[in-house]
Amino acid sequence: MIQLKEVKHSYPRPGGETLTVLTGVDLTLEQGDVVSIVGPSGGGKTTLLNIIGCLLKPTSGQVVIDGKPIQSMTERELARLRNQKIGFIFQGSHLIPTLTVLENIMLPVWLGAGISARSQQLRARELARRFGLEDRLNHLPHELSLGQRRRVAIARALINRPAILLADEPTNDLDPPRAQQIADILFSLNQEGLTLLLVTHRWELAQQAQRCYETKDGQLQSVEVWQKENIAEAD
Repeated sequence: MIQLKEVKHSYPRPGGETLTVLTGVDLTLEQGDVVSIVGPSGGGKTTLLNIIGCLLKPTSGQVVIDGKPIQSMTERELARLRNQKIGFIFQGSHLIPTLTVLENIMLPVWLGAGISARSQQLRARELARRFGLEDRLNHLPHELSLGQRRRVAIARALINRPAILLADEPTNDLDPPRAQQIADILFSLNQEGLTLLLVTHRWELAQQAQRCYETKDGQLQSVEVWQKENIAEAD
């Protein structure tokens, strides 16, 4: 489904220098996988997620989605892929403050092409009911709790029925009960067949994945049992 081969990425810095955050990442995601990525701040986790989500092209290496390298895609093709294939939960939710809950959930539909907004509104209301937001549809983001905002972000990411869900720190800033509520939602979606890739600093969330990786020296290293214990102690 998704394959990364020797993916590298650098950012330009003042004076003509570059900052390299990914030095050669290899990763394969198949349909139904659930994978977590942990690591220090600045270690390239969000950059990697943005590359997989087609928001950013790698400096070098190859990213293949359903057999097609993203480097060969036009911007229009990438936009279509993002809108129809990939759901993205951004760190901090990133809801539009002037749009209601229903409008925020519907946003990917309006940005897409050839999709009936009328039929998708039924799905938006269905997702809102599933995540306990049916009585908040006409509320603005500032009228919601952090947990409710995160559930709106999840519903928005699911509106176009993506095959893969990318979650960047989905439980960040939530207390343990609300964090577990969000985790339960995400893993229940995976049980229904959705591929899940999440970046998190919370080990109690990361360890529930089938596979866990740590960003280290710009690469992904598989986290084994003994490493998990060390990570848990460090947290």
